[in-house]
Amino acid sequence: MTDVTELRVRRDALRDTAVVRRPRAALAAGEIRVAIERMGLTANNVSYAVSGDAIGYWKYFPVSSDALEHWGLVPGWALGDVIESRSETIAVGERLYGFFPMASEVVLSPGEAEADFFMDATAHRQALPALYNQYRRVRAEPAFLHALEDERCLLFPLFMTSWVLADYLRLNEFFGAQQVVIGSASSKTGFGLAKILHDDPELSCRVVGMTSPGNAAFVDSLGCCDQIVHYGDEDALDATLPTAWVDMSGDGPLTDRLHHLLGAQMVESCIVGATHWDGERARSRDLPGAKPSFFFAPGHIARRDAEWGIGETWRRASLAGADIARAIQEQLEIERISGAENVADVWRAMLDNRVSAGRGIMIAIPAAS
Repeated sequence: MTDVTELRVRRDALRDTAVVRRPRAALAAGEIRVAIERMGLTANNVSYAVSGDAIGYWKYFPVSSDALEHWGLVPGWALGDVIESRSETIAVGERLYGFFPMASEVVLSPGEAEADFFMDATAHRQALPALYNQYRRVRAEPAFLHALEDERCLLFPLFMTSWVLADYLRLNEFFGAQQVVIGSASSKTGFGLAKILHDDPELSCRVVGMTSPGNAAFVDSLGCCDQIVHYGDEDALDATLPTAWVDMSGDGPLTDRLHHLLGAQMVESCIVGATHWDGERARSRDLPGAKPSFFFAPGHIARRDAEWGIGETWRRASLAGADIARAIQEQLEIERISGAENVADVWRAMLDNRVSAGRGIMIAIPAAS
């Protein structure tokens, strides 16, 4: 009997990990078993862990024992193959793309299904953001996606957020901003947003990327920013321009400095990610300028799905993501890491910001037999 292998992370101490091997449970009627073949590991996974209790990411794949209530499975975007099925809709051999745990396999409950996707109907997931319950049926999708499997796991979820952020800014006419300042511009979501905005011929806003000196050359190589500003050199910004600040880093003191620098010219301030997850994240209250607010991409996607139809946001964002992925392929070095213990090591490296922006980490956790 093959066992399930899981890499569990302590929810209140993210560097603490445990490799757990447990027997498979039998499938119930309607369920499928998916062997997780590859997963992208990025700062996005860190953000899911950091905000897991606040938004509910830990709830998608709960661990089974009350004794392990402080532990959880970090989710991410991955590809897997159906190896057992009691579903009338999804057959053995189907390849799926979607939201999976750091584990060798997962059990899903396909519900509403179309030719190219289905929605997971597991009871405990129905109160959670629906975006993460959609699984793409790869065989029915356009051929160009089949050639971008690594990029899809590493980049598309982040570029979807980039595209949704750009749509949010456009929908609000950039709040009157004449420049968009992007924190952690070396992050994939950060440079994805910068590239979407920079390449838009109808956009007149300046695109400014903020990053560390060590990542500045990488950001510059992408050609997606009108100006690159190092952390600590905030005075290099043009503080006379109305500015939209997009905070990918979750760096509270940086947001404080920018608000005080720009004052009333800070016309939008949205928090997206937490690449600086273990720093001093608290922001001061009553900052000058626009009030900082958390940007929840699934909420914006739900709004657009209501306007355009379910799946249309995903389609548009995927096309944009594919374009960006092709454009930066030469700047991204794919690295494959297999085995739960090795994945635990690179997870801690990701937490400690020891994974350079140009590395694309693909992980796999094989089952124990």
